[in-house]
Amino acid sequence: MNHQNVNWIAFQTILVKEILRFIRIWPQTLLPPAITTALYFIIFGQIIGSRIGDMGGFSYSEYIAPGLIMLTVINNSYSNVVSSFFGAKFQHYVEELQVSPMSNLLIIAGYITGGIARGFFVGVIVTIVTLFFTPISIHNFPLTIIIFLLTSAVFALAGFINAIFAKSFDDISIIPTFVLTPLTYLGGIFYSVSLLPGFWEKLSYFNPILYMVNGFRYSMLGISDISIGWTLTILCILFATLCFIATYLMNKGIGLKY
Repeated sequence: MNHQNVNWIAFQTILVKEILRFIRIWPQTLLPPAITTALYFIIFGQIIGSRIGDMGGFSYSEYIAPGLIMLTVINNSYSNVVSSFFGAKFQHYVEELQVSPMSNLLIIAGYITGGIARGFFVGVIVTIVTLFFTPISIHNFPLTIIIFLLTSAVFALAGFINAIFAKSFDDISIIPTFVLTPLTYLGGIFYSVSLLPGFWEKLSYFNPILYMVNGFRYSMLGISDISIGWTLTILCILFATLCFIATYLMNKGIGLKY
């Protein structure tokens, strides 16, 4: 068996393990996003949205739909990797990965692809739920896939790095609670940043999630507060930076001993 086949089997093993992991506990991983999204549409889309009216030429439910899908993709891509890789540290089988013939880049790729897979599963489920509340149109399907993959990969990498530095199970919830949640809710999911006062509008442009949400909204509805070129640039820079950091930490063995 050549080296290429060994690498493929190793990558496939990690990926299948990650997929089976979140499918096995589907009431905790796949069901809650569907329920939460339905509640968002009932409260924001139906009750509040009926008073707000149209935004950007679309009903309020249609306007917030891409952001709600992206919200679940971000949270689930992140949480899948941070919990899984920290579990590998906690149960001390990360050492087995390190002494195996697998390269660190291949280990990272396996976990990140697992995070993307969970983001995809949840994204499909949430999209189906969305169809019960509002019609969905796709303005640019290839762009939809590109933004989904890049966003999911970025937050899967962020979860991987968080797991490396985490010392306890409490540490893996600090970033989602105090960083990720505020940034997502201030990322233009429920409103256009053009409606904000000047200072807060300018401040919003420092929030990377704003670019992801607006890029995804553009790919579906054809409207955005942000240039799609800026969205793709920010996503590529974040992906390359986080990939470099994750690889560097793995190569140096930083934070891998629990």
